[in-house]
Amino acid sequence: MYPISYLWRSAQRYPDRVAIHSPEGDLTFRELADTVCERAAILAALDPDDSSRVGIGAANSVDHLITLLAVLAAGKVWVPLNPRNGDPELRRLVEFVEPSVVFADAEMFGRLSGIACPLYRLEDLEHGERDDSKVLMGPLSVGGIALDRAQAIKFTGGTTGFPKGVIQPLRAWNANVATQIHELGLTPDDRYLVAAPITHGTSTYILPILGAGGALIFPSYGKPSGLLDAVEQHAATVFFAPPTLIFSLIEEQRRAPRSLKSLRYLVYGGAPMRPEQILDAQAVFGPIVCTSFGQTEAPQIITFLPPSEMHGENLVSVGRPTLLTQVAILDKAGQPLPAGEEGEIAVRGDLVMGGYLNAPDETRKTLVDGWLRTGDAGVVNDKGFLFLRDRIRDVIITGGFNVYPSDVEVVLSAHPAIADCSVVGIPDPKWGEAVHAAIQLRPAMEIDTAALIRAVKKELGSVKTPKQVHVFETLPRSPVGKVLKTAVRDEIEKGLAGEH
Repeated sequence: MYPISYLWRSAQRYPDRVAIHSPEGDLTFRELADTVCERAAILAALDPDDSSRVGIGAANSVDHLITLLAVLAAGKVWVPLNPRNGDPELRRLVEFVEPSVVFADAEMFGRLSGIACPLYRLEDLEHGERDDSKVLMGPLSVGGIALDRAQAIKFTGGTTGFPKGVIQPLRAWNANVATQIHELGLTPDDRYLVAAPITHGTSTYILPILGAGGALIFPSYGKPSGLLDAVEQHAATVFFAPPTLIFSLIEEQRRAPRSLKSLRYLVYGGAPMRPEQILDAQAVFGPIVCTSFGQTEAPQIITFLPPSEMHGENLVSVGRPTLLTQVAILDKAGQPLPAGEEGEIAVRGDLVMGGYLNAPDETRKTLVDGWLRTGDAGVVNDKGFLFLRDRIRDVIITGGFNVYPSDVEVVLSAHPAIADCSVVGIPDPKWGEAVHAAIQLRPAMEIDTAALIRAVKKELGSVKTPKQVHVFETLPRSPVGKVLKTAVRDEIEKGLAGEH
C-alpha cells in the first residue's frame, strides 16, 4: 500500500462522488483519478528517472493539488517550495535539494527563472507525450517499492539557521493517512476546507480526506470572510489553521456571523494557543476546537486532542499519542522518565522521518536507538496527556534556575493590550542569562511596561519576571507564521547595545 493508493481506492468505491469543490467547478473521484494518472504519465515521459525529485512552487490551487498527486503516482519525490519564502532562500533550497525538474504557477515561475534545473509551468503537465509504463504507483501498478523510500523532502520551519531537508518516507505518509482517518473518524461525508498552504499543513490532510471518500473545498476567496463563507456554502466539516488565522476568523465571525453548524473540527497547529485564546475560539465557534502535535520529522499527528477533551487543564495539552505512534519523555542520558517528570519528548513509529538530506551527523543526533529526539521539552501526566514546555534550546538558565519562556508568555498574553509576545534569554554578566520579553500591542493600545513587570512578578515571582519588556511594532516571523526567537533576541541585543 502506497500513500497514493488511498486515492485509487476511493475512486473505485466512490467514482461519482465529488472529490474537489472549487470556483472552477467540481471534480468527481473518477475525474480526479483519471487526471492524476494522465499527468503522472506525462511527467514520467518528461522526467523518466525513477525516484527523481520534483519541486512544486505554487499557491493553493486545484492544479497545484493535481500536480502533487501526479508526482506521488509517478513514484517520484515531492519537494514543496513555499511561495512565502524569499527568492534567495528559494534558490538556496533548490540548489541544495537538486530536483530534476521544478513546476511553478505563473507568479512563482518568474521568481524561479534561472534556477539550475528545468523549470516548467503547472499547465505544461496538461498536454504532452505520456509514458504510462513509468507510472510506478498507478492504480494498476504491481508495486514492489520499499516503504522506506522517500515520498517527500520537506524543509523544517527553520526558526534558527538554514532549514534542514527532512526525508519523509512512504511509510510515514501511510502512517499519517491511517492515523488521521482513525483519530478524526473521517467518512465520505467529510469536507476539508483548503485554507492552510498545500506546501505545509494542508498536505497532511489531502490523502486522509480523499482516502476516506471525502471532498476538498477550494475557497473562492482566501481572506477570513471568504473562508467562513466557504464553510457555510459547502458545509465544510474539517478546517485546519494556524492560530494567527484563527484569531482573524474569530473577529470576522463576530463581525458577520455565519451558520457553521456543519463544522466538526477546527484544528489549530503550527504554534501554540493560550488557554484564553482557546476559550475565545470555543465561545465563537462552539465545542469544535482541537489540536495535534507534530513536526516535519514526524508529520502532523504524533498526538491528538479532540474537542471533547479540550477543557480544564487540557487547554494547555496537545493530547495523547495517536494510533501508530509511541511517545516517551527522556532524561539527558536518554532514559525514560515517569509520568509527571519533565524531559525531552521522543517519538517512535512509522511516522518518523528517514533522516535529514545530506546531513548524516544531524541525523545521528536526532535519530537515536530508534527514537526521534524532538528537541522539545515536555511532560506526560498520569492519564497519558502530553504537555509541551519549550524547545530545549529556548530554555533560559538565569541565576542557576531554568525558566521556560512559555510560562512567562502565558501570563503576558493575558494582558488585554498585548496581541502577541515572545520571551528570550539575553546574556547577562550577573545572571548568565536575563529574562527579556518582546511584546506586540493590539491596534491603538498602550501599555505601562513597568506596571506590566510588577504584575508578572506578582504572578510568577522574581526569577521568571522579565528584567525588561521591549515593545515591537511587529514581531519577526518565519514564512509559516512562527515567531522567530533568534530574530527577537538579535533585535533586543542590538537595541541594548545602542543604549551604551
